[in-house]
Amino acid sequence: MSNKAVIFDMDGVICHTNPYHSKAFQVFFAKRGLHPTEEEFSQHMYGKSNSYIFRHFLGREVLGDEFAALEEEKEGLFREIYAEKVTPITGFMEFFNDLKTEGLKTGVATSAPYANLALIMSKLGFEPKMESILASEHVTNHKPDPEIYLKSASNLETPPSQCLVFEDSHSGVSAALNAGMRVVGVLSSHTRDELPPCSYYINDYQDVDIKLVERIFAKR
Repeated sequence: MSNKAVIFDMDGVICHTNPYHSKAFQVFFAKRGLHPTEEEFSQHMYGKSNSYIFRHFLGREVLGDEFAALEEEKEGLFREIYAEKVTPITGFMEFFNDLKTEGLKTGVATSAPYANLALIMSKLGFEPKMESILASEHVTNHKPDPEIYLKSASNLETPPSQCLVFEDSHSGVSAALNAGMRVVGVLSSHTRDELPPCSYYINDYQDVDIKLVERIFAKR
């Protein structure tokens, strides 16, 4: 399968970070007199870009220097909370290493800032084996726009039709489908019914192996 590639989102796919993003946003918004519920976070935070999250919860567009400052404040809170708790979703590293043994190209494509990705890569050590690494700074249009996945395919020198994406959010699954890729839905943050139709669904990486990946690629 050396002519095929597997691309992973990060939050909720490599690591179950969403509870820690919730904690960081709770602190961030509380400083501004706002107290979103977990249901609101589920609908308007998980899998969304910070530009969307700020616009939704603050009720206005946040741009330029103000956006950069607010994003660094919130993501700094997240990294402070999460730094000593970085743990991959069960089975991820074993599955990832199996992909590399089989010769598949791999990439990561996240809507999060690169500093968050760098934190996780420094703890888990998979960076040298990723042929494509993209974060929010590397694209103009965020998920559900397919830009980050099309750019990943270009980096991996693999046609979108030969890429399999692991995603956990509605916007992320939509982005991968919009790019013409197959998708495995990771049910860490949403139920199967809350996601667009995927080729397969997993709770964690104990539910997937190389033979399953081969079967997904074989499907028309």
